[in-house]
Amino acid sequence: MTKTTNKYSPDVRERAVRLVLDGAGQHESRWAAIVSISSKIGCAPQTLNEWVKKVEVDTGQRGGITPEQAEKMKALEREVRELKQANEILRKASAYFAQAERDRPLKR
Repeated sequence: MTKTTNKYSPDVRERAVRLVLDGAGQHESRWAAIVSISSKIGCAPQTLNEWVKKVEVDTGQRGGITPEQAEKMKALEREVRELKQANEILRKASAYFAQAERDRPLKR
């Protein structure tokens, strides 16, 4: 995923999302509200729609993963990957030393 620059300030985003969520009764549909408001702030309707969906997920109004949950999941996946690597190293070391023990001549 590529990181793009934000050309809209957080205040503009927040206000636009609030206008969509609060102004639902003023338009015939939610999409009509999004199209109307996005044209006023100069962004694509799809962009404003994504902002609205993100706010809904973050506030629990819509199912999905919040940024905090995504970050925690990423950290846990990294930890699992590191533990698997450590286990693989230990397994190989154990096999190596077991073989060395078998190859060692017996003392009498």
